[in-house]
Amino acid sequence: MLRSHTCGELTAQDIGKRVVLCGWVASRRDHGKLIFIDLRDRCGITQAVFLPKQAPEAYKLAETLRSEFVIKVEGVVNKRPAGTDNPKLPTGAVEIAAEKLEVLNPSNALPFEIEDKTEISEEVRLKYRYLDLRKRKGLENLALRHKVYKIIRALMDGEGFIECETPILTKSTPEGARDYLVPSRLNPAKFFALPQSPQLFKQILMVAGIEKYYQIAKCFRDEDLRADRQPEFTQLDLEMSFVEEEDILKVTEQIVKAIFKGVKNIDLGPPFPRITYAQAQEKYRCDKPDLRKETGSEFAFCWVVDFPLLKYNLEEKRWESEHHPFTAPSNEDLALLDSSPEKVRARSYDLVLNGMEIGSGSIRIHRRDLQNKIFGIIGISSDEAKKRFGFLLEAFEFGAPPHGGIALGLDRLLATLAGEESIREVIAFPKTQKAFCPLTGAPSEVEEKQLKELNIGIVHTKKED
Repeated sequence: MLRSHTCGELTAQDIGKRVVLCGWVASRRDHGKLIFIDLRDRCGITQAVFLPKQAPEAYKLAETLRSEFVIKVEGVVNKRPAGTDNPKLPTGAVEIAAEKLEVLNPSNALPFEIEDKTEISEEVRLKYRYLDLRKRKGLENLALRHKVYKIIRALMDGEGFIECETPILTKSTPEGARDYLVPSRLNPAKFFALPQSPQLFKQILMVAGIEKYYQIAKCFRDEDLRADRQPEFTQLDLEMSFVEEEDILKVTEQIVKAIFKGVKNIDLGPPFPRITYAQAQEKYRCDKPDLRKETGSEFAFCWVVDFPLLKYNLEEKRWESEHHPFTAPSNEDLALLDSSPEKVRARSYDLVLNGMEIGSGSIRIHRRDLQNKIFGIIGISSDEAKKRFGFLLEAFEFGAPPHGGIALGLDRLLATLAGEESIREVIAFPKTQKAFCPLTGAPSEVEEKQLKELNIGIVHTKKED
């Protein structure tokens, strides 16, 4: 190791110790006969002082230091002189009397200051994301994500879930948002799709007998972006066999409550209130009610249940799934599928936080005959269903158990926990609202050679004014 300690752990108990620290120059103050350096790493800040008589070579080199130089400092931990301690810092009672200094890497002039309150455009921030993340807030947001993942994995393991990874290169089954397509070199004129969710694979895992599955899954949707949308996002995906709605809601509340207790030390209390879709529309004129005023809580959860199974598309003059076509209809309403499909309720449920949907799930269809019936109602022919979903339909004929699940939007939940308005603030390398990455320049053009290998040609169209 290049260092003996981090920049956030030295206290008065370490006075007299010889230490080696590494980090970035957060600030440099030259007082003539001595130079102060605030040295920063991810754990905190420690002050180092350079005196010309005590360490002339180190002092001379310290005169050349600038912000964000990466340095290594060796010296002895001293108590700060009376009146100069900084109670705002865990290390504020001590300083390093520097004896040796090594510049591990200099830094060019910065495009912006590494301070949380610095106002800069998002384009510039994301272009220099590696600098933006050095800010305390950026680092804390990534550490928050790490902590939430640890809490999730510990709880899911304790509940007997198995973490399974599902494919990223999969079959295009467009339903709602557009797929991101990936050409196959080994299969000319054919394409993979990046998954909008692991929906079909997690249902097949239930057919396989996994019974309790979860995954912190990357998902991809080629859709117009807003503050709470990204072309790639992360969700907590889970599925359970031999369950009813109550079982899914219970384990989901366990997860959310464990996260809030572990991160915020907040007890969310009794089960979340439940509101039917009809009640939400009648009282709040929406299906994502914000109950903060009613409950007096910075975090108001509720379940919205009994959604319609179907909605009518006036433009296309056909029925569509309110959520997705694998959602089971209410057992009480099965008889209405043929005569009054608009009255059929779904066995679905959304988890809403502060007026924002952070999770959605349902009990799934697990019988081929019912799944085929739903496909027919929403205008998917038998041939099309076989082409798009044949592998799932076939699996249903080999002993598929009753099952259901949910997906929680972790980016939205993390943004709420961090007090951020946009999910981009809790993602390490987000895209802009135009799905562009200023850091790497993606998406970008590719070489003609690559296109030929994929048997792809580009058709250039004249841009309209």
